[in-house]
Amino acid sequence: MINSTYLIITVGVGLLSGLLAAFILRLISKSREVSAESEKKNIITEAMKEAEKIKKEASLEAKDIVYQSKSEIEKELKERRRELNHLDRRLLHKEENIEKKTDYLEKRERDISRMEKEFSKKENQLMSREKDLENLLAKQKETLENLSGMSSGEAKGELFRRIEEESRFESAKLIKQIEEETKELSQKKAREIISLAIQRYASDYVADITVNNVSLPNDEMKGRIIGREGRNIRALEAATGVDFIVDDTPEVVTLSAFDPVRREIARISLERLIADGRIHPTRIEEVVNKVGKEINMILREEGEKAVFDLGLSGFDSELIRLLGRLKFRTSYGQNVMEHSREVAYLSGLMAGELGVDVKLAKRAGLLHDIGKAVDHEVEGPHYEIGANIARKHGEKPHIINAIEVHHGDGEPSCVESALVAAADALSAARPGVRKESMENYIKRLRKLEEMATSVNGVDKCYAIQAGREVRIMVKPEHVTDDMSALISSDIAKKIEAELTYPGQIKVTVIRESRFVEYAK
Repeated sequence: MINSTYLIITVGVGLLSGLLAAFILRLISKSREVSAESEKKNIITEAMKEAEKIKKEASLEAKDIVYQSKSEIEKELKERRRELNHLDRRLLHKEENIEKKTDYLEKRERDISRMEKEFSKKENQLMSREKDLENLLAKQKETLENLSGMSSGEAKGELFRRIEEESRFESAKLIKQIEEETKELSQKKAREIISLAIQRYASDYVADITVNNVSLPNDEMKGRIIGREGRNIRALEAATGVDFIVDDTPEVVTLSAFDPVRREIARISLERLIADGRIHPTRIEEVVNKVGKEINMILREEGEKAVFDLGLSGFDSELIRLLGRLKFRTSYGQNVMEHSREVAYLSGLMAGELGVDVKLAKRAGLLHDIGKAVDHEVEGPHYEIGANIARKHGEKPHIINAIEVHHGDGEPSCVESALVAAADALSAARPGVRKESMENYIKRLRKLEEMATSVNGVDKCYAIQAGREVRIMVKPEHVTDDMSALISSDIAKKIEAELTYPGQIKVTVIRESRFVEYAK
């Protein structure tokens, strides 16, 4: 019973608590609804106020924009009106000018019409006078033909013939005068340029001769050089390619070889072996190899020095080495390297005076005798060998032409080629340059001329180019072209059989016919 009562009371209390909680929650919900409605009304009110404010501001801004636009439009309209007024004034001015020009043109037309009438009248008068003049000329022509007994065509031909003869005579005189003046002036200018070049490059000359003899400290050294059963001298000859001549000449060994570089290697090697005292095949081979390497270095240094001193560049390394070989090459006792350097300097100086390519002239001058570096190994004249070497190493055509024609064998393709030929002749012709004595030189030239003039049909003969060429003039009435070829061949064979000379001699036979008349 008590438990039931307690249960009932508990249930009742729970029901009351639930009802109370529900009532409180309902009150809270109603309170929130009232607050939200109030807040909503406030927000709407504020929004309406803000919208009204924005509306008023937008209205004011629109009015300002309309006012500004209106002002700008009125201003633009004023500018347009001003421009239109200016255009109106210009049009009025142009209309006035057009009216004036129209009046002027109408006046000119009236004047021209009047002048045309006058011109037509004068033209008729001139035509009438021209007819009268033609009739008069015809009468005069007829009278002249009757008096001279010649037609007008014959008279014209005679007149033209006389004028042509007089013109030819005068033109021939003028051409001859111009040629003489040009020749005299060119010779004078050439002498000035050459003399100036020689003055600016006045180097001393000493004839350089390749050493052929090696001095010995005593005659006992000859036995050591020969060695037991000649093994030392055989080793020397095999290593150097040079003949060692040990004869009765006291304290001297003679070296003989066509190659000047090999001869120089042999000379230095022998001198070092003599100074060292150890002479046997193994030592000989060692010294020769070492000297050969040193000489190759010297060749390159000499070639580079020559190129540097002349202010040139762009040479192939093999070409540099060949230039260095010229240091040990002589021609008539003249050192070819020094000769080539001088030709380069002279060519450059003359090129500068003439205003042509100075570097091209110097380069061609330095390389003009490059063929002499290997002419003991390759058959043919040195200028042909040199041209082939230059062509092989990519030198310019003008350089190759200068090498080919520097002894007069061919025509120069440029001024620089002619300058190299002139500089080569100057360098070789200076006193004291060539070793050959003047007496022997003159004898050889006389012998050449005597051999050529002894042939039937030869009129005159000249030995030129320092005896490297014989120029022969034959009598054209006695010698034909075919006979001229035969004469040149016979004389060349005769020279080969009877004379001793370095290099080669060119035989040129000239046959020409000349027709001369004199005006008296």
